[in-house]
Amino acid sequence: MDRGGVIMGSNCHVFPPQYKGQANLHTFEDWCGSSTAQLRMNLHYPLYPHSRTTVKKLAVSPRWMNYGLRIFGYLHPYTDGEFVFAVSSDDNSEFWLSRDNSPLNLQLLAWIGKTGMEWTAPGEFGKYASQTSRPVWLSVQRRYFFEIVHKQNDRGTDHIEVAWQLNQEGLRFTVISSKYISLYSNESALRMSDITHVPQTAASHTRSPSNQPDNQLSNQPAADMLRVDPRDTLYQIPALDSRFLQGVLPDCSYKPSYIIKGFPLLRYQGLQFVHMSYIYPNDYTRLTHMETDNTCFYHDTAVVQTRATEQDGLGIPPGPGSHTSLQTTPAEQLRLAERPADRTAEQLRPVKSRAGEQKPGGTPADNEDMGPVARKQTRPRERPAEQNSARLKILPAPQKLDQNLPVEGDGPEVRLPQLQGRHRPQPQIKSRPQPDYDNTLHGDLPPGVVRGMDRLVEGVDRGGGGEREGEEVGVSESLWGLEGDSEEVEGLSYDSTPRPVFDPEVNWAQTFQVTPLDLQAMRSDWIDLRCNVSGNLLLRPRDALPVVKAFMDKLNHRHHGRFSLVRVLNVERRVDGAQGSRYFLELELRDVNGQHLRLSHYIYTLIRHRLSRPRGLPPLRPAPEMLLCNPVGFHWNPTATVHFIVPVKNQARWVQQLIVDMEGLYQTTGDPNFNLIITDYNSTDMDIEAALKASTLHRYQYLKLSGNFERSAGLQAGIDLITNEHSIVFLCDLHIHFPPSIIDSVRKHCVEGHMAFAPIVMRLDCGATPREPRGYWEVNGFGLLGIYKSDLDAAGGMNTHDFTDRWGGEDWELLDRILQSGLEVERIYMRNFLHHYHSKRGMWNRRTQRSGT
Repeated sequence: MDRGGVIMGSNCHVFPPQYKGQANLHTFEDWCGSSTAQLRMNLHYPLYPHSRTTVKKLAVSPRWMNYGLRIFGYLHPYTDGEFVFAVSSDDNSEFWLSRDNSPLNLQLLAWIGKTGMEWTAPGEFGKYASQTSRPVWLSVQRRYFFEIVHKQNDRGTDHIEVAWQLNQEGLRFTVISSKYISLYSNESALRMSDITHVPQTAASHTRSPSNQPDNQLSNQPAADMLRVDPRDTLYQIPALDSRFLQGVLPDCSYKPSYIIKGFPLLRYQGLQFVHMSYIYPNDYTRLTHMETDNTCFYHDTAVVQTRATEQDGLGIPPGPGSHTSLQTTPAEQLRLAERPADRTAEQLRPVKSRAGEQKPGGTPADNEDMGPVARKQTRPRERPAEQNSARLKILPAPQKLDQNLPVEGDGPEVRLPQLQGRHRPQPQIKSRPQPDYDNTLHGDLPPGVVRGMDRLVEGVDRGGGGEREGEEVGVSESLWGLEGDSEEVEGLSYDSTPRPVFDPEVNWAQTFQVTPLDLQAMRSDWIDLRCNVSGNLLLRPRDALPVVKAFMDKLNHRHHGRFSLVRVLNVERRVDGAQGSRYFLELELRDVNGQHLRLSHYIYTLIRHRLSRPRGLPPLRPAPEMLLCNPVGFHWNPTATVHFIVPVKNQARWVQQLIVDMEGLYQTTGDPNFNLIITDYNSTDMDIEAALKASTLHRYQYLKLSGNFERSAGLQAGIDLITNEHSIVFLCDLHIHFPPSIIDSVRKHCVEGHMAFAPIVMRLDCGATPREPRGYWEVNGFGLLGIYKSDLDAAGGMNTHDFTDRWGGEDWELLDRILQSGLEVERIYMRNFLHHYHSKRGMWNRRTQRSGT
C-alpha cells in the first residue's frame, strides 16, 4: 500500500532520501489542559491539526502554550539488541512503539502522568517510574512505527524528548536523533482536508479501559508509591538461617562517630543530630504525583526555578538540623551551632497551624500525636488566577553553554543549560497587561518579548528559514505594532482602518540539545524542613552494587558457591565520613536445592588508611581502604515481639478501625509475635475490652485508666505492662494506616543497645485515601517510635511530669534522651505508611462550645 509515497508493504529500509532524518509532527493549538486525555477530547484530534510539519529529532521545544503534539514516523535501530526507552516532557506525554512497521500494533512503553499534574525538567528521565520502558528487542534490519503524544498547558518550559539506550550496565540515555528516524508519509503536497493518510491508532483515540488491553495507563496507580514493590512483601520470603552468616566477614566494633552519648543537650536540640539513610533501588517515596508546582525539589537550581516568593510568604523557619554535616563530630556540631537558647526559642515561636489559628510554644493541638511546632506542611498556596502565568519552570537566565556536548548536522540548535548548583531564587516581576494579545503569554516580560525566547533560545534551528541579521532571537517590539495605538491620539486620527497586528511565527520544527538530569544526585543528608514531599535519599547503583557483590563473594567463598543472587531487594546505607558506612543488605538468594531465601543483614564498611609506603616514594596522604566486616552486637532479632501501644479516649470509630487493621495484619502476615496494647481513659462511647475479646487478634492487652487524657502517661502505662525487656515497644497513634510490612520493618530497624526506629509517616490531606494518597511527609514527627524496652527504660521512659495535661513536644523531648543515652535513631520514609486525616472536634479533652454561651 502506498501512503503518501512511502512503500508500506515491506519492512526494509527502502525510502526516498527526503524521508530519512525526519518525523511527522502534527500540532493542535488553542487547547488548554495538561493531560493527554484532555488532548484526545479536542474535537479536531487526531485528523485535523492546526498544522502539519516535520521535526528532525525526537526533542521538540517550540516555546509555546496551550497546545498538543502528535509526532509519528518510523524508528530505525542502529544495532540488534534490547533497547530501553525514556521520555521527558512538560506536561504529560506518552511514547508508543509498534512491534513492527504497522501502526495497528502499537504498545505503550513510557509515559509521564495521566492526570495533567505531572511534568519533568528537560533531560530528567528518572523522576517517575513510568518514564522508562521495559527492555524491547529491536532488529537493525527492521523499522518500527512509533507515536508520541504530548500536551502542554500555559505555564512552564514546554518540551518533549524521547531517548534510548541499550540494556547494558554503564550506558546512559541519549535523545533519538535524525539518523534513526524517518517519515511515515510526505505531507508537503497535501491539503489539510486530505486525511486518508493520517494513521489512526490506539495512541490517537480514546477508548474505554476494557477495550485497551495494551494501554497500561488505565491500570497504573496515580501515585508511584502505590506501585508493586518487592519491599512490600519481603516478609513472605523464608529467611536464610543465620548460621550461614557466621564467619563470612571478620568481626569489628561498631562505633559511629555521630553517636552523642555523654554530650549535654538542651531541650529539643537532639533534632540536630538525626541523620537520614540512603536507599537503593528507588522506592518512589517521593510524592511526584503532587508536584503540580515547584514546591521544593527544584528550588534554588539553575535549571528549574521555583516561585521565589512562595516560601518567603509562608514564613517557613530553617529548622534544626537543616545543614548538619556528616563529616562534623558531635562536639564540633555543638560548638558551631547557634546559641541553644536562641535556637530553642526559634523552634518554639508561634506559627500558623493548618487551620490558621495561632499556636504557642511547641504544643500545637492540631499536631498532638506527631510533635510540636515545626510540623507544618509547606505546599504552595493557591494564587489568584491572574497570577498563574507567573509560575516558573524555566531557566532563570542565559548561562554558558556546555561546549563538550555533541552537535549533529541538523543545523544550529537550542541548548538548555545544565544544572550548575543551588542559587538563590530571583524575585518575580509583576506582569504588565498589554492590549490586543493574550497577556498570560507575556506576564513577566516587557512588551514585545515572548516569554523565554531571549533567555532559552541561543541558536535556533529555524527550519530552513534562517535568522535575520541584527535581530535578537525572539520577537521584536515593532513586530507587535502596538506603539501607535490610535486611542492615545484620539481626535487626531481619521483613518478608521486599524493597523495590522502580526502573529509571532512559531517554529514547530526547532530542536535542542539535552543531557540527562539527575536531581537526586544533588540531595544531601540533612533534613529539609522546607521539603516534605521529597521522600528517601537515593543511593546510587555504583555505591550499592559493589558492596553486594563483595559480600556475595565472601558468602560463597565461605560456603563453596552454595548461594546465587536472584535480585537485590533493598539496600540501606548510613554514611559516616569518619568511620565508614553501615549497610543493610536485603537480597533474594537461591541455594543449591533451588529454594529462594531472604538475606536481611547489617554489615559495616570500615575506612582504614594505609600508613606504610614503599621506600623511595614521596610521602602522600594515606589512601582510604574499605574493609567489609561484621559489626559486633549490631544485629536485629527476627522473632522479637513488637508491642503496639495506643492510648485512647472516646474515639469509638477509630478504635474499631484500629482493631480491624490489626486483625488484617495478623491474617495477612500470619505473624504471631506482635501485640496490641490499648490504654483507655475511661471511654464512654464504646466497650473497647469487649471489642477486643470479640476480635480475631492473636494477642492483645487492655488497660483502663481514669482522669483526663494524657498521651505520655497513657503510653507509659502501656510500657509498664510489658514484662520482657528484650521486646520492642512501638509508640503508636490511633489514626494510622499500616502496610503489611510494618511489623517486619520495625524489627529490622530496631537494634537493642544501638538503634531506635522513627519511620516517617505520610499525613493524608482531607478527602485523601490510601488508594489516592495526597498529603505530605511528616518530616519532624517522632511520635511513631520503635525501640527496645530495655533501651527505653535506660533513657528514662516517657516524661509524665512535664507533659501531663498537654501533648505535642513529648516526642522531641524523648528523642533528646534517647540520643544522649548513646543510641542512634534510624529514619526511613515508609511506603504506604499513612496518617489518616481527621478533625480535632470532640477529641481527647476538648469541649464543645454551646451556642449562645
